[in-house]
Amino acid sequence: MSDTVDAPVIRSDEPGSFARSVLAERHPALIEKVRDAFPYGPKQHRALDALRDNAAEGTITPLPPTAYDHDRWAEWGREHFGRSWFDVPFLWAESYFYRRLLEAVGYFADGPWRGVDPFRPFKQAELHTPEAEAELATLDDILRKPAGEQADALVHGSLWGNRADLGFRISSTAAAASGPDTPPLVADDSEALWSLLPVGSPATLCVVADNAGRELLPDLVLIDHVLHHGRAERVVLQVKPYPYYVSDATTEDVVDCLRRLVRAEGAAAGTGRRLWAAMGDGRLTVRAHDFFRAPLPYEEMPGDLRSEFAEATLTVFKGDLNYRRLVGDRLWPPTTSFADRTAYFPGPVAALRTLKSDVIVGLDERTVAALDAHEDHWRTSGAHALIQVRR
Repeated sequence: MSDTVDAPVIRSDEPGSFARSVLAERHPALIEKVRDAFPYGPKQHRALDALRDNAAEGTITPLPPTAYDHDRWAEWGREHFGRSWFDVPFLWAESYFYRRLLEAVGYFADGPWRGVDPFRPFKQAELHTPEAEAELATLDDILRKPAGEQADALVHGSLWGNRADLGFRISSTAAAASGPDTPPLVADDSEALWSLLPVGSPATLCVVADNAGRELLPDLVLIDHVLHHGRAERVVLQVKPYPYYVSDATTEDVVDCLRRLVRAEGAAAGTGRRLWAAMGDGRLTVRAHDFFRAPLPYEEMPGDLRSEFAEATLTVFKGDLNYRRLVGDRLWPPTTSFADRTAYFPGPVAALRTLKSDVIVGLDERTVAALDAHEDHWRTSGAHALIQVRR
């Protein structure tokens, strides 16, 4: 991989930065939402309050020795414990915050709250909104179009479904529209994506999911299209091993979305039934590797996960967090090569991502100049998106 640019790691210590706003504003707001969403007892309330205060003004401490993954996080955090949350890498701080939140509500502890997803009410609500209903209804029209037009519509539906990210909405007012010189799609390698999955291909497609709810629904619809139209013989859907980053998808969320599709009306129900059958016969497989909760870039993935990715004809990474881990959570010059930043990956790779953080690579100079000239926060507003492919 090209390492000609020594881009700084993103931290949260710069006043006014997006990363600082996440730790200083979004995380406290999330703690209050979680606290209000469940009838937790005094023990959980005290732990949530302590996490809120510690994350705002305290220093980072290790997990309790009794935590099942204490040793793992002791290794991941050995350089960060004892420091302010704002002085360590942003990716690590965010990841550890969510691990501490699960600890606070007793997700891993013996007792009645074990395994209860603290974000589940938010995810469930996403599936039963008028917006979700309307989006599913549009499938009746889309699936009557020629297969090529379907493919284009569905990949863009999967791409922009990331706007349903609850964590982003907690503290953001995304731009409603872009100017004429700054198109919403700042990079579009969709032709290259589909060229790797031609009709009749014996391909294996790997999709690394991001959010549950209204984002996962169009992801599943896209997967159904790929299987139904013979663009892949098999799809592997990679999800988080436990609740993470508010909206991130777990196996339970996949099942919830499949049930939502099956119980819908019109074409959505047919999509749901086909996906349900595909899981039953092995054409669609759900995986949840432990590394997906790690505060590390994918460049440091373990060998068994690398082998899984190597077996895929194409791996598609959804969403902003996956993008940050794929290219490295650093302040790269936007014109840095996407191919260079993903050269370590053991096979063709694609990113479908709505821009919601400072990390961006793979843009041409003209696009960057137009964005910089017309918008102050185009990297984080959620008003732009990209489809990038490295064959």
